[in-house]
Amino acid sequence: MPLVNNKVGDDCTASNDKALADGKGLVDSLIKVVACYRHLASCVGGCTDSLQLRDELRQTREKAQKLAGDICHHLTSHLRDKSLPEGQRKEMELLWVAFSSCLELLHIDMCKVLNMSSIFSLADSASLVHTGLEGGCSEVAARALSVPNLNQAQTQTIPAGLESQERSTMELEIDQINRMIDDMELKVNVLRWMVESHGPQYADPLSSTDSASMALLSIDEEQQAPRSQPLCQRSHIFVLLLLFGVIFVAATLSLCIFLFS
Repeated sequence: MPLVNNKVGDDCTASNDKALADGKGLVDSLIKVVACYRHLASCVGGCTDSLQLRDELRQTREKAQKLAGDICHHLTSHLRDKSLPEGQRKEMELLWVAFSSCLELLHIDMCKVLNMSSIFSLADSASLVHTGLEGGCSEVAARALSVPNLNQAQTQTIPAGLESQERSTMELEIDQINRMIDDMELKVNVLRWMVESHGPQYADPLSSTDSASMALLSIDEEQQAPRSQPLCQRSHIFVLLLLFGVIFVAATLSLCIFLFS
């Protein structure tokens, strides 16, 4: 009887579990950074726009791109592994869909920042939109970048050519993200509509509660609907009998009038 090497199988399983846990941690970090970048991007062109905000956007964007590169390499190497178990492959595919969707959101926000920064120049503060917001977003950016504090005293003097240089850099970064999205579709063939989420991960608890409430409400309505059906059927039968009775009386009276006339 051949001996089975259980140690090798256990090592492979542990390695796959660690790779899956690492992938989840990386994707969760990217989601937080992209959400922070979207929050910062909404302030570009407003009264809270400043040189510090642009610097926070740059740092957040660099952090997101570094995470995206690590995630792309990590998930690609494991999804192209033919020996990956089916259950863990489904988990990896779920991470892949979340990652690709998050990367597209980052690309959209980067294009938005590039467009808004070309319209609203920091050199002309009078052109900024007075939205009524006050304060900065340093705390949000600090949490996303995992740094103690970004609220440092910075001069508001805009160096000559800084904004044009920043726009040129952003154009290159946007093109890089676009190429990464295209390369992902070529390296790994994961169809998004074929990947089904089977857990509460990446779901909003409020929306999940609302969905559950709506589901319970529809079930209650379905359960109450059969109870009202007999009443409807009785009313229909009563109306039909009354109609036939009226027709019968009318026909009888017509026949009597015809016979006695």
